[in-house]
Amino acid sequence: MSAEELLERAGRARRPGGPVTGGSRAGALAGRLGVVLLRQLGRQLDVGSVTVTAAGRSWRAGEGEPHASVVVHDDRAVAALVARGSVGLGEGYIEGWWDADDLTALVRVLVANRGRLGKVRDDLGRLVHPLLDPLRRLGAPAKADDRRRVRAHYDLGDELFALMLDPTMSYSCAVFERPGMSLEEASVAKLDRICRRLGLGPGVHLLEIGAGWGGLACHAAARYGCRVTTTTISAAQEAAVRERVAREGLGRLVEVRGDDYRDLAGHGRFDRLVSIEMVEAVDWRRLDTFFSTCARLLRPDGLMALQAITIDDRSYHRAKAGTDFVKAYVFPGSCLPSVEVLVRAAARVGLRLTGLEDIGHHYAETLRRWRANLDERADEVAALGLGERFERLWRLYLSYCEAAFLERHVSDVQMVLATPGWRDQLAGCAG
Repeated sequence: MSAEELLERAGRARRPGGPVTGGSRAGALAGRLGVVLLRQLGRQLDVGSVTVTAAGRSWRAGEGEPHASVVVHDDRAVAALVARGSVGLGEGYIEGWWDADDLTALVRVLVANRGRLGKVRDDLGRLVHPLLDPLRRLGAPAKADDRRRVRAHYDLGDELFALMLDPTMSYSCAVFERPGMSLEEASVAKLDRICRRLGLGPGVHLLEIGAGWGGLACHAAARYGCRVTTTTISAAQEAAVRERVAREGLGRLVEVRGDDYRDLAGHGRFDRLVSIEMVEAVDWRRLDTFFSTCARLLRPDGLMALQAITIDDRSYHRAKAGTDFVKAYVFPGSCLPSVEVLVRAAARVGLRLTGLEDIGHHYAETLRRWRANLDERADEVAALGLGERFERLWRLYLSYCEAAFLERHVSDVQMVLATPGWRDQLAGCAG
């Protein structure tokens, strides 16, 4: 799926009735009402501030930091925000209906001021999920849906990700262990932590679910001497990893597959298993399947490392059933789990939690570095021909996520899970 096709599909899905249009009497009325509404919303700010310019007027809502200045170019921006929340916010920015001098600061203000309404929505989600989940489970995605959704994001083109990421091609949270670390050094530090947690070395066979661009597989094989079987359902990533393994001369140690994790049962059992920020692509209705499959793929004394982006336990049931900007426009079908949900799902199949570290405070910096890479290479990004709408989408996506991590609305954890036969104390080490 091309960048433009992804945008159009998401846009059609989120605009069932069409936005309010400008340039007419109705549009002018919508603009005046929008100014009134924005002023009213501004009075609710308890944290941070926003200066808004709309319909020829400017005003400041709230006090203090973080602060952002927003210019509304089109009446439709307010209508989209009111009708569709963060999805409408994203739609308006992609279409150029509004701009901000600091997108990250703006989203931080919005997240920090979720307040009572956010709590009500979270409480309602926890209240109704026992009643609605049995019906929702009937709509669980099939394997073909998972493959299509993953490819919608990861098959956009390796050139874009190469411009954004560091040379390890790690598209996951880095760990900045000391001041002054480069993004590449922090990504290697993250990989080393995982390898040490798993006690990798010669004679160990590691299965990786979600190959990415081969960073972990090649690092584990080259640095720790273990055998690695890595799999991905992204055709573009599979091809890239195969090429990387050959280029680095690791074909003797690394096997690359294009299988869904559920289709690996016939390939034996493994000493260790790792999955780095892949579980967010697993629908909430398939988490039990994911962990039961992992348990079956591990030897009786096996060990599993899971790095996952997580949402606050209180928000999980509301978020899993809803659609936000990222789910609508960036990661179709994604679902952020909570730590509690992950631990419970793992425990149901006999995987015991032996180590847990929250590394979420490193993710905001990781995202800031990715955004800076794209800004520094703006001419090269433009030369990819993805289009202005896609570039705006990606800019908002990175800022949106950075803000969510800064405000601790979401986080990132490294978990170590052990099968019943595991006895070594290594799993509890921080590395």
